[in-house]
Amino acid sequence: MNEDMMTEAERASKLAEPTAEDTATRGKGVFYVHTLGCQMNVHDSERISGVLEADGYVPATEGQYLDHDVDLIVMNTCAVRENAAERMYGTIGLWAEMKRQRPNLQIAVGGCMAQLDREKIAKKAPWVDAVFGTKNIGSLPQLLDQARIEGHAQVKVKEELNYFPSQLPTDRASKVSSWVAISVGCNNTCTFCIVPTTRGKEHDRRPGDILAEIRQCVDEGAKEVTLLGQNVNSFGYGIGDRFAFSKLLRACGEIEGLERVRFTSPHPAAFTDDVIAAMAETPNVMHQLHFPLQSGSDRILRAMRRSYRSAKFLDILRKIREAMPDAQISTDIIVGFPGETEEDFQETLRVVEEARFASAFTFIYSPRPGTPAAEMEQVPHDVAQDRFERLVALQERITEENLKTFEGRDVEVMVTGASGKKDAATHRVTGREKTGVLVHVGVPEGEPMPQVGDFVTATITHAGRHNLIADPDLKAGQTYAVRH
Repeated sequence: MNEDMMTEAERASKLAEPTAEDTATRGKGVFYVHTLGCQMNVHDSERISGVLEADGYVPATEGQYLDHDVDLIVMNTCAVRENAAERMYGTIGLWAEMKRQRPNLQIAVGGCMAQLDREKIAKKAPWVDAVFGTKNIGSLPQLLDQARIEGHAQVKVKEELNYFPSQLPTDRASKVSSWVAISVGCNNTCTFCIVPTTRGKEHDRRPGDILAEIRQCVDEGAKEVTLLGQNVNSFGYGIGDRFAFSKLLRACGEIEGLERVRFTSPHPAAFTDDVIAAMAETPNVMHQLHFPLQSGSDRILRAMRRSYRSAKFLDILRKIREAMPDAQISTDIIVGFPGETEEDFQETLRVVEEARFASAFTFIYSPRPGTPAAEMEQVPHDVAQDRFERLVALQERITEENLKTFEGRDVEVMVTGASGKKDAATHRVTGREKTGVLVHVGVPEGEPMPQVGDFVTATITHAGRHNLIADPDLKAGQTYAVRH
C-alpha cells in the first residue's frame, strides 16, 4: 500500500464546511489532522478525527487552517520510506514556531513513526504534547488532557491490539467513497518492510462486522467502498478459511445501493482462482487491481522473502486477464535492492514489458533500520538511479499506450469531487472510471452539471500521460449522460 496510488484530494485531510457558528463554537479546541502515507493512514486519520469530535473537539475550516487558527494539530506519520523521519521532524519543527506564537496550541504525533520512535520524538521535539501508536488512536483525548495537567509530553504506544480501530468513531473525508478496513497488521517477513514492526501481526475483523460497516456507509450516502488491509486476500487464513476473502467480495455484491467495490493491496502468493472468479462474477466489484511485483528477478525475490517467483506472478496475471480482459493492473517495483545486478534488473524490465501494467509505482530501495535488508550490501545510488530512470521510461511508454486504447470509448465515471487543477477553468468535473483510471469530464454547453456521487457516461476524447479527458461533442454523436 502506498500514498502514490491516491490523488492529492483523495489523500488530503478533511476540513469542515464553514458555518455561521464557527467563530463562536470551538468546543474543546479546533483541530487539524495532517496525514502522511498510504490509504491505511488516511483511514486511520478518519478515526482520529472521529475520536476527537466525540470528545468535543471541532474540525478546522479551510479559513482557520490557512490562518493557523487552530488549537490542536495531529500528524499521522508514515515509516515506509527512508525520508519519513526527515519529513516528520521537518514539519513538526515548523509547527514549533506556531506554538511559540500560540502557547496553548497542542501538537500530537501518531502513526507508524510514532510506533517506532516513541520516546525519541518527545526528546527530540519537546514541544510535542502527545505521542501515540497505531494501536492507541482511542487514547489521544486522554493523552492531550494529561499533557495540559502535567505540562510535558505524554507517550502511549502499545504492542498488542486490544480493539479494532473500526470500533472507534469515524469522520469520513468523503461521504460517497469510503475506506473500510478488513484487517490490520501483516504476517509476512519481507526483508525490506517495516510494516510488521509498526502494525503488528495480522488480525482479521469478523465478516459480519465488515458488512455491517459497509451497509452503514451506504446508508449514509456512500456509493463506493475500498476494502483495506496489508494483505487483503489472506483475510480468513488465521481461522483456516482460505475462501473468506472471495466470500466477502461476493457478499458485497448483495448490498443494495453499493455501486462499486475496490480493494488494496493483495499479495500475489495468496491470489487464488476463487478470488479471480469472485471479481469477475460480482457486478459491483471493479476490475481494478494493485498487484505488487517488487522485482522481476527470482534471485532478488528470494532475497526479499517474497513467496512467489516471476513465472507464477505472470501466470496469475494471465488468469486475471482471461477472466477480466478490461482489468487495469498496477504494481509496485523496488529498484536497487541490495545485491541487485544488471542481470537482475534486466529480468525486471522483461517482466514489466510482458506484464503490461497500467501503471507502476517505482521506488529506489531505501534501507529501513530494523529490517534485514538494511544490513545487506547496498547498491550504489548512482547505479540505482540509472536503473530507476530506465524503468520509469519503459513504464511511461506502456502506460501511454494503454491509455490510448480508451480514446473513442464510452466510460462511466463516478464524480468524486477530487477536482483537477484546471477543472474550474475548463468547466470539467473529475472522477474515476470503473477500472480506476482518473478522468476529467467536460460538461457540454446546456447539459446538467453533475454533483459529487453522480455517475457520468462520456466519450473519451484524449488520453493524457496519466489520465483521460472526456470533452464529448454531442453533435458528432459522442456521449454525455448523467445518472444520479
